[in-house]
Amino acid sequence: MNELFSIDFLRNPYPTYAYLRSNQPVMYMEPLQTWSVFQYDHVKSVLFDHANFSSEHRLKPKDGPAPGAGGDHVDSPDSSAGGFSLITLDPPRHTQLRSLVSKAFTPKAIAALEPRIVELTHELLDKVSASGEMDLIGDFSYPLPVIVIAEMLGIPSEDREQFKHWSDEVVASADNFAGEQSSEAADARSAMDDYFRSIIAERRLNPQDDLISALIAAEDSQQQLSEKDILSFCALLLVAGNETTTNLIGNAVRSLLDHPDQLQKLREQPELLPSAIEEVLRYRSPLQAMFRTAARDVEIGGQKIPAGSRVVAWMGAANHDEQKFEDAGTFDITRSPNPHIAFGHGLHFCLGAPLARLEAKVALEAILERLPDLARANQEPLTPARGFIVHGVSSLPLTFTKTPARGGS
Repeated sequence: MNELFSIDFLRNPYPTYAYLRSNQPVMYMEPLQTWSVFQYDHVKSVLFDHANFSSEHRLKPKDGPAPGAGGDHVDSPDSSAGGFSLITLDPPRHTQLRSLVSKAFTPKAIAALEPRIVELTHELLDKVSASGEMDLIGDFSYPLPVIVIAEMLGIPSEDREQFKHWSDEVVASADNFAGEQSSEAADARSAMDDYFRSIIAERRLNPQDDLISALIAAEDSQQQLSEKDILSFCALLLVAGNETTTNLIGNAVRSLLDHPDQLQKLREQPELLPSAIEEVLRYRSPLQAMFRTAARDVEIGGQKIPAGSRVVAWMGAANHDEQKFEDAGTFDITRSPNPHIAFGHGLHFCLGAPLARLEAKVALEAILERLPDLARANQEPLTPARGFIVHGVSSLPLTFTKTPARGGS
């Protein structure tokens, strides 16, 4: 079990996943008092079946306390433990909140963001194109989604370094199997909430054409959003929107450089880019796992999971399941069909998936167009991103042939 938390596992978890899918597909981790599922069908069931597998972090067991259930301790559904309303709510409240905030993520709303995403992408590449080198993460794939999210929320993009700190702490704490926040994450969440409270107060007096103003309007008109709901959604959008897209872009470039034949195929057939992005989502899923809590005694894969038990659905393992994907270990940008579950499944399918796909498409188009002879700067082992929930690297040094800046045009 310790192997699940080693740096080698974080760099490349897939051999371990393969072993567990074959030998312990439904596994109880005694030291962590947590169940894990690794096969595609089991993972999909845990994510989809909200009646048996609740998104709330703690439940009062219906059939008595279970190992690791924390006795009869019950958190409020919108408790800040673990963080975010939409992720940690079940219907009907989840349905109400999601219907309100989903208006910002309609196809029309996302499409309207594309010109600005293109502009930001070229501005970031202008800063590095003439130098012939960059750190893909620090110089590009981290700042791009954070600026997009900041502008959607209506907050100054110059605050993004502070956002990075908050995001890192909260995401690292998401790995806690007990569903509890570290003191660092609690401090980061508190500071984040204070920051957004000041923005909310200002928008109440002076509404703008931004998402926070829209959420306040929804609160005022429908009385379904509290300030706590708005704070939770802002934090969710900041952290999830940042981490997922940063790692999707980083994992895409890394996968293409690791597979020169696929990179060449993409250059020759740029219309394959959407398919390539889907294969990156499967092959190196930016989000590797999600937590659930057994709402009642439930059997899966021949194992009885007691009510109240914490359950980890390993999406990264499911997306490499040989029973579902032919040649699952092969990176194939033409793969079809590709029913990966990188963005989750069911009620909690990632609300921001269309935005992440759009940002990755714009980013990769520009990188392939503007950075000739793209290559890893060295072959030193890459440092994985913090924790096992997200999958990516903290730095990816690249070299390329120098090209002049475009000035953001």
